[in-house]
Amino acid sequence: MKNNYKTIIIGAGPAGLSAGITLSQNKQKVLILEKDSQVGGISKTINYKGNRFDLGGHRFYTKIEEVSNLWNKTLNEDFLTRSRLSRIYYNNKFFFYPLKPSNALSKLGFFTSVKVIGSYIKIRLFPYKQENTFNEWVSNRFGKKLFKIFFKTYTEKLWGLPCNQIRADWATERIGDLSLLQAIKNSISSNNSKKIKTLITQFKYPKYGPGMMYKKMADNISFLGGKINLEQEVTKIYWNNNKIESLEIKDKYGNKKNLIINELISSMPITELIRKMDPKPPQNILEAEKYLKYRSFVVINIILDQKECFPDNWIYIHSPEVKLGRIQNFKNWSPYMVKNQNETTLGLEYFCNENDKFWKTDDKKLIEIGLSELDKIKLQDKEKFIDGFVIRVPKAYPVYNKNYKKNLEKIKLFLNKFYNLQLIGRSGKFQYNNMDKSVLDGINSAKKILNKN
Repeated sequence: MKNNYKTIIIGAGPAGLSAGITLSQNKQKVLILEKDSQVGGISKTINYKGNRFDLGGHRFYTKIEEVSNLWNKTLNEDFLTRSRLSRIYYNNKFFFYPLKPSNALSKLGFFTSVKVIGSYIKIRLFPYKQENTFNEWVSNRFGKKLFKIFFKTYTEKLWGLPCNQIRADWATERIGDLSLLQAIKNSISSNNSKKIKTLITQFKYPKYGPGMMYKKMADNISFLGGKINLEQEVTKIYWNNNKIESLEIKDKYGNKKNLIINELISSMPITELIRKMDPKPPQNILEAEKYLKYRSFVVINIILDQKECFPDNWIYIHSPEVKLGRIQNFKNWSPYMVKNQNETTLGLEYFCNENDKFWKTDDKKLIEIGLSELDKIKLQDKEKFIDGFVIRVPKAYPVYNKNYKKNLEKIKLFLNKFYNLQLIGRSGKFQYNNMDKSVLDGINSAKKILNKN
């Protein structure tokens, strides 16, 4: 079927919507196809009985002027400035994260602190000469002892892999320039925190969660003449030579139709894109795709009959005796997220693989697991539980295992030959980036199309 849209965008997450609004503001006709029933991707917000729950935490912080301008213009006065408090929970104690050396050492105790300092001095004298893996990268900056205490357990929960099988690339993406030396400098002068993203103490946040931002962006696209079709799954991507020619699309009722492509921007997982191509890509590309893995997670959302639990926005759970990885305290992101201010809503995050045993566990049983683990590590009394529900988030994190880079390069080399295709976003590019980088991806992809005109 012919279509009247200059550009079709797959995915209505932050990247896809940012591409859509940039094109729409420049009078380009845009069609966005979204498989889910609402926009926002993994930055959506779920409304449950008047309470709002995010899929993880989403700080709106950026040094990129274009991204900042888009966010501010979209929400205006509904874009709140919030203070950050995030801590590590380990051995029944709270430790500030990013690490504050005086806080960490005082709570670890004298003998452990001596070992930490000795370990750091040793690694400075005899560092790993190559930083290929996560444990090598972190140990070089914090010492082996601090790595084992504050990085190893959580990271292995997140990825389901030993730290020596995780590429150092992930550390550079998420931890950046932070090191023990930088943490010490920051404890002396707060000016340092403005230079390193991990150390920021304030961020912006939509009044009713990140979904509010992207719902408003979607409304603006529609107002400007663009179209967003929800519950529309791309099932086939037809190509010939160096051009994407058309898409096969299936709606929620199973009805299918084809759309001719002029320009295509895709934020769907790159592995799915490869598998849906028709004709099939060369065999070496199909083999390379098998090596690219995504990590998924389950959020057990609970409502508690308790006005306050803890002051943190979120907490990293480093206690090895539980599977729980991270807790979001939504009231502390924004008080408007909670319907009844005498209650507290928490999001308990468990990292897993899509369709593994934990993923397939019954919702009622998952809530029981979450409550029992909170009780086990003495963070919350399960008797305060009022209500809850479960969200499963597939393909949330591209896995930087030892094989990913060379196989990703093969796939991107193949896809780069299509002159009317652009990949954007975390899943689309297989890049563990922050939300602002995904928004910038969308803006830049739109600019490339505008520059063709």
